[in-house]
Amino acid sequence: MRRWLAALALAGVPVLLLSGCVRPGGTDGNLTNDWPALRAPAMFVPATDACLPRVTAIVQASTYEIVDCARNHLAETVYVGTFAGPAAKGPRPEPGSTALRTARAECDQRARLVLGGDWHVARLTLNIALPSVAAWNGGARWFRCDLSETDSIDNTRPVNRTGSLRGALIGDSPLVHRCFDPKLIGNSLNYMAPVLCTEPHGAEFVGVYIEENMTWEQFTDSAGQAHQRCMELIATFADVPNNAELPYRAGSIFYPPSQREWEEGDRGVRCILWSDDRKLTGSMRGVGPQGLPVT
Repeated sequence: MRRWLAALALAGVPVLLLSGCVRPGGTDGNLTNDWPALRAPAMFVPATDACLPRVTAIVQASTYEIVDCARNHLAETVYVGTFAGPAAKGPRPEPGSTALRTARAECDQRARLVLGGDWHVARLTLNIALPSVAAWNGGARWFRCDLSETDSIDNTRPVNRTGSLRGALIGDSPLVHRCFDPKLIGNSLNYMAPVLCTEPHGAEFVGVYIEENMTWEQFTDSAGQAHQRCMELIATFADVPNNAELPYRAGSIFYPPSQREWEEGDRGVRCILWSDDRKLTGSMRGVGPQGLPVT
């Protein structure tokens, strides 16, 4: 019975409209002229200067979440950029692509501006997050640059922190790599235990060099070249001659990016001065030949 009544009511609607019934007060009889135009749907874009409870390589609007930077968080978005030109016209960029290397270079520069220095010299990591394939196919063309604090130079997984990283490398930052007590198993390095430079130690961070023109495979096959580049930094750092005597003053330990980071465009290799035959009791910065003698 209810379905019959509903059908009867619907059937009566066009009859009423055609019969010219009296209009309700305050209307003009035109059903379209006063309706506001519908706004075009807005494309989701993640926020800049926002802290995140988790680290993700792919960002989806349905699971996107930010937290107050004063609370525990795993990452901080320092910039959101846009793919443009040819990079915006094809499929979503993948590691190894020119588009992703360009995006990472932009993230790198923005991160330095936010931090007040090069993130490679500290317990920090820089990750790029992209839209999902579905979002990309729907028109999303952004990339997100996320900074995270890490546990150590050996363990680069993000750790929880409180507070923004803005200006974190200005002044005497506790995040910056300094001196280490290397822990060996046989002749293999196990891990680098951070220590105060005033304590006995066997290694000290000296800087970063950029390896421009090598593939990952070429780099892993040429450890000797990385060693030589780091030795150049060690000589400059300690203010000693870069000559045949340098290997008798110190050795090197170096930390390259991961293969994924390398293929995305991060080519920053971290270099460490290593003293395997005597303990150091202070920083080797600028000590000269007397402070880092031939042994």
